[in-house]
Amino acid sequence: MILGRKEASTGLKRKPAPRFWPIHRKEFLWVVKPSSGPHSIKNCLPLAVVLRDILGFAKTRKEAKIIVSQGKVYVDGKVRRDDSFPVGLMDVISLLDIDRCFRVVPSSKGLILHPISKEELNFKLCRIENKKVVRNGHIQLNLHDGLNVMVKVADPKNPQEDTYKTLDTVKISLPERQIIEQIKMKEKIFVMVTSGKNMGKYGKIIEIEKTKGKKRRNALITIEDKRGNRYQTILNFVFAIGEAQPLISMPEAVQIV
Repeated sequence: MILGRKEASTGLKRKPAPRFWPIHRKEFLWVVKPSSGPHSIKNCLPLAVVLRDILGFAKTRKEAKIIVSQGKVYVDGKVRRDDSFPVGLMDVISLLDIDRCFRVVPSSKGLILHPISKEELNFKLCRIENKKVVRNGHIQLNLHDGLNVMVKVADPKNPQEDTYKTLDTVKISLPERQIIEQIKMKEKIFVMVTSGKNMGKYGKIIEIEKTKGKKRRNALITIEDKRGNRYQTILNFVFAIGEAQPLISMPEAVQIV
């Protein structure tokens, strides 16, 4: 009798690894496989790759392991001691010993680390992917990074009480993870494109398609830049980052408005 494999593979070859990882594909066979966590393999960077291949703070994985095991790396305000821990969109990485902080943002080539100031270190933006009503009048918000936030409302079925909708963005304090602010997904707000051919660009929503019988996530939107150029994508591919102005700093090279 042939028995099937009981456990998932713990290894990852370099060739099928996500294309945006800045690693040599043919120099070595294996690369660090991200551990199970808040982000999928296709949309994350393991801490070992961040420290060794992106920031250059380690020459080998062994050195990266030592740095992480010593509690010198914080992700969203919490110490992470696993060098394979996955970091993804909007995560805040800080190395307080050397006074360096980064936010994971999208670019035309994939996810990158954008240096941020200490003022941005204490919060992150999260998109609401789903929500449901639970006991005692609480609403559970399921965020894009795997975090679940409980919100107390007087009447969950009253739209005036429950103002949260899927695809809205909430500003979360770190490390407490409490909601500070809400950004509604609507026209005239700042958004960044997180997927598709325009990934990494950001600007203002000029128009949101209103079509009956189509899922809201698939609604076509138009983003316009200051030169009058227009870009189109779908709501599911954008992330609200501010109303009057973006709440976070972004690389100027990808700005479109």
